[in-house]
Amino acid sequence: QVQLVESGGGSVQPGGSLRLSCSASGLLRSIDSMAWYRQAPGNERELVATITDRGNPTYADAVWDRFTISRDASMLYLQMDRLKPEDTAVYYCNAHRDATKWQGAYDYWGQGTQVTVSS
Repeated sequence: QVQLVESGGGSVQPGGSLRLSCSASGLLRSIDSMAWYRQAPGNERELVATITDRGNPTYADAVWDRFTISRDASMLYLQMDRLKPEDTAVYYCNAHRDATKWQGAYDYWGQGTQVTVSS
């Protein structure tokens, strides 16, 4: 119903920047919000940032002053600045449908893109 494809990951040095992109396709009118998650080795998946259908962003404490989430049409972005080694993780694009929709609540996920921050 909804397909998500991430891109823009790679390897950067500490203090560097990356911009992740998520291309969404399918029944996009049913999506109420989108988000970025990440999962580092040995850790559980954690929420990084969200953006509502009204464009209101929220951020995890660890990234609020360094990352910026945005969207444009069918694209979702995550601008990451002043990257740290602890930002190293697989980053996943998420699309959320609320239970108020006739299809019911659901979360769609991309395949993930690797971000590595090291010297």
